[in-house]
Amino acid sequence: MYRKTRTVAIGGHGNIRKILVGGENPVTIQTMWKDTIADVSEGSEKLFSILRQINDLKSMGCDIIRFAVPDMESAGALCLIAERTDVPLVADIHFDWRLALECLKGPVSVIRINPGNIGSRERVEEVVDACRKKGAAIRIGVNSGSLPKDLDQMVSAGEISRAKALCMTALRETEVFDELGFTDVVVSMKASSVQETVEANEEFAKISDIPLHIGVTEAGPLIGGVVKSTLAFSKLLSEGIGSTIRVSLSSTPENEVIAGREILRECGKRDGGVTIVSCPRCGRIGFDVHGFVDRWQKELLSMKKNVTVAVMGCVVNGPGEGRHADLGIAGGGEKAIIFKKGKIVRTIDVKDADKVFREELETL
Repeated sequence: MYRKTRTVAIGGHGNIRKILVGGENPVTIQTMWKDTIADVSEGSEKLFSILRQINDLKSMGCDIIRFAVPDMESAGALCLIAERTDVPLVADIHFDWRLALECLKGPVSVIRINPGNIGSRERVEEVVDACRKKGAAIRIGVNSGSLPKDLDQMVSAGEISRAKALCMTALRETEVFDELGFTDVVVSMKASSVQETVEANEEFAKISDIPLHIGVTEAGPLIGGVVKSTLAFSKLLSEGIGSTIRVSLSSTPENEVIAGREILRECGKRDGGVTIVSCPRCGRIGFDVHGFVDRWQKELLSMKKNVTVAVMGCVVNGPGEGRHADLGIAGGGEKAIIFKKGKIVRTIDVKDADKVFREELETL
């Protein structure tokens, strides 16, 4: 039986906004930075570019962003970035505990580690002590490709399932933090299999009150990854399992955030914001739906309006199929129509579509 989780505070120190994960709090959305940050330096254009993109991701609904930290240069760069944004950042650390300690010299909000791969118990304790002093949380990351040798052998011998091994691994790792009295912990158990991911998280949720970060690892390209993540998330979220999510895609961070946002909306876990409805396009098309959506999607999803916008391909079905929309646009030939709640309010030249659409959007 699922048990309600404890609450873990992410951020809240310095200029970083505080986000509560677990308990009765809303499910948060995460993404991961796709490029190296080792070459980021004070005052560099790359630093400003990263900060602009972080702000865009935040405006689209992203709550937390994770960065890979494979070396000391990256650790220093992450501190620079964290000092200049209010979005909580996660340092993804493998093998070298000193990288975690370096990141904690700046306002990094979470250290993501696997205690089993950073060495001795003393090193784990050193990281925990630094996190405790800084007010940073720890995320334990377990995936199907890094199981302990004994459990991996049991899986190979058919003695336990891979999902069971994932759960057992996570429980082993959390014992260290329980012994140290450190409770600001989030756990993730990820497999590339939807079923294994679901089963591992269901098993863990029966035993522990630690909040779970859910995701399907190496989910694949945009379409396949969204399908796998949707199947896993909808099952777990319907059971009340999952305090924070990431849709892992071989695509952009923006697409990960958009996918996560839409999954949470359809699962009834997130309200508000602009909902975009658009037709798939067909041979009857009279309006460039794809181009219009591409131009407007980021701006619409960043708006603080609780409205539905419809972008339809033709005037034949547009106002009817989009009649529930607060604002819609459809086209035919050289003309386009603007409609609200299914009623046409303006007929315009296609070349003026973006200008007029913005005028009407601002009236909502």
